[in-house]
Amino acid sequence: MTSDCVPHPYKAIPMSDPQSARLDRLRALPKAEVHAHLEGCFEPLVLAQWAASAGVPMPRPRERLFQFEGLADFLHFLDWACGLASTRERLAELSYGFSKRLAASGAGYADVIVNPTHWKAWHGRLPQMLDAIDAGFSAAEQDGFAPVGLCVSLLRTQSADAAAELVDTLIALRHPRVVALSIDGNEAAAGRTGPRFAQAFRRAGEAGLRRTVHAGESSGPEGVRDAIELLGADRIDHGVRAIEDPALVDLLVDRQIPLGICPTSNLRLGVYGSIEEHPIDRLRRAGVVVSINTDDPVLLGASLEGEYALCSQAFSWSDDEVRALARHSIEASFANADLKAGLHRALSAW
Repeated sequence: MTSDCVPHPYKAIPMSDPQSARLDRLRALPKAEVHAHLEGCFEPLVLAQWAASAGVPMPRPRERLFQFEGLADFLHFLDWACGLASTRERLAELSYGFSKRLAASGAGYADVIVNPTHWKAWHGRLPQMLDAIDAGFSAAEQDGFAPVGLCVSLLRTQSADAAAELVDTLIALRHPRVVALSIDGNEAAAGRTGPRFAQAFRRAGEAGLRRTVHAGESSGPEGVRDAIELLGADRIDHGVRAIEDPALVDLLVDRQIPLGICPTSNLRLGVYGSIEEHPIDRLRRAGVVVSINTDDPVLLGASLEGEYALCSQAFSWSDDEVRALARHSIEASFANADLKAGLHRALSAW
């Protein structure tokens, strides 16, 4: 997410049969999703129903619900939408819906990010919130949908004490659904935050939690370097602006730290003006481990197979290159070794 929220610059066009067949093949591609936000998965119809039930006015008509005028509007919308998920049943329904969407794109695993600061009905009740989310994902897994790991995120504007409190809670809970500590929010607005959260991330790593960091999106490459050197990031969410610092690109290559890249998000939110300008292919060719993801899939109108199609067409990727991107997504995920091995076997037969 960044400060430059703009209307979608592309219009949907009818697909020819070859395009449709290509999407079908990309849906069948064994892969993982490692950068998606639960807050970005609200369906307009569901929100309208919840708002009507609660007697809460809609911010705008349903057909324009996801047209944002800027970051303040976007964040206000997130708080409004998350505020409607005020019961265990609604939070479980949202989580189950994410798993269905994942299955529709052919992913065999996902790490999904949730930021407790957005969910006002659950403030002070993180254990209950995690249990409600877990209930939805568990029901989905029982129905044959892919497993999901949960990355619990700090907001960049929180204090070091709040970060420590969250880590203390996660360590005490040892919730089996939680795989990582994350941090998200607007880099450009918050300024440099790596030093503030270094101790919390260090303690999380020592306790066995993986670490993901949003960096190199709305601000430059310096945030990516902080994520590596101060926060010990196992994976960088976005990270695309690392391309502006050749030495940083070399560092990413040397340490093989994956980037969870979301092309449509970067276009929709104004980081790049066109897919041709996007650095994902330059980063890939430089040897950086990159994966393709959706970020806020419903809010931004993205699908996982659509992201693969967008990039493979723009950069003329071969099947072997697409397969390599899918392999990166599996390796970059926080899935267990057995699940990864199964996905790799399936990928070799694609």
